[in-house]
Amino acid sequence: MKILLTSILGGIVMFIWTSIAHMTLPLGEAGIREIPNESAVLSAMQTNIGEQTGLYIFPGPGVGKNTTREEKNEAMKHMAEKMAADPSGILMYHTPGRPFAIGKWLVIEFGTELLEAILVVFLLAQTRIVSFVGRVGFVLIVGILAAITTNVSYWNWYGFPGSYTASYISFRSSVSCLWELSPRCCCQNALLQPEQR
Repeated sequence: MKILLTSILGGIVMFIWTSIAHMTLPLGEAGIREIPNESAVLSAMQTNIGEQTGLYIFPGPGVGKNTTREEKNEAMKHMAEKMAADPSGILMYHTPGRPFAIGKWLVIEFGTELLEAILVVFLLAQTRIVSFVGRVGFVLIVGILAAITTNVSYWNWYGFPGSYTASYISFRSSVSCLWELSPRCCCQNALLQPEQR
């Protein structure tokens, strides 16, 4: 029961911190910009992409779904030329009419952070780490591992801004430490093995 309480408190702390960081600190906007002449760009996207919601990469290799391995390999040989001549990036495109469901998104975010807290509590409960500094270090490493899993790959392969990548790695790592520093103080014995108490 104490482990569950610790997890819930951790999830609440993480949710509060992520809300503060996104709404009041520059972390939520690091590396992100608005599109200049947005209306013209959106109009062009709607004209050319239409009703096909999806994740797009550009420039694309220019091959269809039923191409052979040889055709894909041949197309990849020309990608360097395309990237040198044209803009490149990725685009998450939603058709017009997507509801602005802030309440739903906040619930999903809280559920995600609660699950993260439960998993971290479970991992920490499997260790024999007794010292407070050792526990903070363990949770910090877990946070860094989770943060670099996707963020560094996005920076490497898709050219995400370095400021965005560094900001989100720092942000997720700080979330882990903050989680460890607050509810753990209230539930300090929850994760100790019986012989450690």
